[in-house]
Amino acid sequence: MQKSNQKSSFSIAKLIATASVVLLVGGGAAWWAKNSLKPSTQAPVTENPSVTEVRPDAPTQAQEQQVQIGWLDTTGSSIKLYATTIQVETNQDREQILTMAFQQLLAGSENSAEYTSAIPEGTKLLELKNTQDGVKIDLSQEFTDGGGSTAMSARLAQVIYTASSFDKNVPVWISVEGQPLENLGGEGITVSQPMTLKEFEANFSL
Repeated sequence: MQKSNQKSSFSIAKLIATASVVLLVGGGAAWWAKNSLKPSTQAPVTENPSVTEVRPDAPTQAQEQQVQIGWLDTTGSSIKLYATTIQVETNQDREQILTMAFQQLLAGSENSAEYTSAIPEGTKLLELKNTQDGVKIDLSQEFTDGGGSTAMSARLAQVIYTASSFDKNVPVWISVEGQPLENLGGEGITVSQPMTLKEFEANFSL
């Protein structure tokens, strides 16, 4: 009879202990749910608030584009047009980039063993404008100095090719000391104004 009472007491104690654990666990879960679902009164944190959103099609300073400069390859039996490519940052507009390209062209080739220029030394870029009508280039008087028909055609090709670096169909206007270039050289090469690269290739040969 004594053993039965002990067994009954043990069962009741075990039941009470189990119920206490359940209540503790249930109470903790309820507290966590209450606090985790409670709307936050703290303002959301914005990382790098000073950074402006950049659209996918908007260029950044890290991006680069290419511009080509027209030189002449005279290592073979005939003269061929040879282009070198330089990288420029997109934070410059086309007018600035083309001006830089022409300044490098008129300064002469750094690798004269492989390619050269028919543009007379001392020729200066007086003005370059990239307009809706095309690329307008004004050169100094030295551009018309010396050379036969081949040399004249070659220097004309260099100017038109470099000016057409961004658009092969762009009209190119060439003037010398502010006057439209109509005839080039003593042999009188006729220069139409404006002239595209396609028109040059159709009417001139090197």
